[in-house]
Amino acid sequence: MALGEKLYAGNCLTCHGPNGKGDGPGAAALEKKPADLGARIRTTGEKDGELFWKISEGRAPMITWKATLSETQRWELVNYIRTFAGK
Repeated sequence: MALGEKLYAGNCLTCHGPNGKGDGPGAAALEKKPADLGARIRTTGEKDGELFWKISEGRAPMITWKATLSETQRWELVNYIRTFAGK
């Protein structure tokens, strides 16, 4: 979990915010608001594989992470992001 948290802080927090609510400091500059990750997981029931795919492939304005983060790192992010569904 610590690795996922560190990866989130370094790569995702700017847009998704400290608690994954889509309210990071960089979110205001984006045309499309970043997802509230916890709410999205609770509402849609997204599976781990779906989260992994979204992290890997991105979707504008979110960038593609598969070239930057290893497969293991992306799974660590999935595990960490999953904790937002309980907040």
